[in-house]
Amino acid sequence: MKPKVAISACLMGRECRYDGKENRDEELLSQLEGYTLVPFCPEEFCYGTPRPTMDLVSDGDATRAISNLTGADMSSPIEAYAEAFFDTHSDIELFIGKDRSPSCGVNSAKIYDRDKNLISTTGTGLMAEVAAKHQIESYDATRFGR
Repeated sequence: MKPKVAISACLMGRECRYDGKENRDEELLSQLEGYTLVPFCPEEFCYGTPRPTMDLVSDGDATRAISNLTGADMSSPIEAYAEAFFDTHSDIELFIGKDRSPSCGVNSAKIYDRDKNLISTTGTGLMAEVAAKHQIESYDATRFGR
């Protein structure tokens, strides 16, 4: 039996990106045919759509999602959503996140320092970090099965 997969909802065609658009990935969805797909979007759940963009910012001790509009730390609601999601769906075996997302990127999120200097392009988004903590096999969408 194929595993149950947590997948970024935008990859399934839901218009939940920060700008109200979607990132439907037909190639990925064809590779996942027969899997049970469980869509998620922590940013939409926490902040609605459309919403201001956020960047992952490292202060040396922690990486936080910081609003590009207000400078506010938007991390806690996203982390709480992710914990509740994986507690509710404890049978998830595979996580596929949207590349470069500050929530869902597995090994592709951009991380900046406090002065907004880019320090990494291989960071992990907040929800992807929770998936890793739960020891769930995880991939960026463009890396899965390709």
